[in-house]
Amino acid sequence: MIEPYKQKRLKLYNEDCLKVLKTIPDNSIDLILTDPPYNIAKYSTGNIDLPNRSALNNNIANWDLEELDPQNFLHDFKRILKPTGNIFIFTSYNMIGKWHDSFDSEFDTFQFFIWHKTNPAPKIYKNGFLNSCEMIACMWNKGHTWNFTKQNEMHNFFESPICMGKERLKNPKHPAQKPIKLLEHIIKIASNEHGVVLDPFMGVASTAIAALNLNRMFAGCEMDKMYYDASITRIEQHQKNKQMHLNIDKFGNVREDSIDYKTSLEW
Repeated sequence: MIEPYKQKRLKLYNEDCLKVLKTIPDNSIDLILTDPPYNIAKYSTGNIDLPNRSALNNNIANWDLEELDPQNFLHDFKRILKPTGNIFIFTSYNMIGKWHDSFDSEFDTFQFFIWHKTNPAPKIYKNGFLNSCEMIACMWNKGHTWNFTKQNEMHNFFESPICMGKERLKNPKHPAQKPIKLLEHIIKIASNEHGVVLDPFMGVASTAIAALNLNRMFAGCEMDKMYYDASITRIEQHQKNKQMHLNIDKFGNVREDSIDYKTSLEW
């Protein structure tokens, strides 16, 4: 196995996640939050011509063409998840039933959560609905971690724009990059500080940034070397920017009590 990129509270693998999962200890993960391929590339092809602007690329990516079988993840997801853990998996209309068939009977609860995109791509030809919703399959057992806030804040949907502006990586551009705001919302509810968040389909490390922002530890896998390298660069730049905002004393030194030394990712 390729040597992972390591920090005290972070570990990134440029490997097939099915290999990496075998190496993770039992009952060690607090939250699995991941965005695997939707397998919709075969339905979504070509460009959509838009009046007075450049065409909209309707292709997904070649990695989305490889069929994903949720059953392949069931054993290790159950094994590595703590009894208090949660699983959140981004998915699509054509895959939600497959995740349900594999996972529903193995957990006390299987629910879905909706991300409502407030700025989806326009439907120029007005021949169908805007693609403004994405589904997230959610699984847990009795006694799971759940940071319930207010009734009006705990609906099973979340509204936010798609990832754009400075947050959106331009090179490389990942077609499925998720907004930090959405990921932080899920992490706050479904895990506690110092817990371990795992993303087996890391992409460009958006889940890592969200987890680190909320004082969680993170482990992630990404097979694509281009995305993996971009993840390391993004995380290091994020941490550099964060370091600049730490509590600095009058001599320009970072105060000891402004850094969390309590926990580290041991495996």
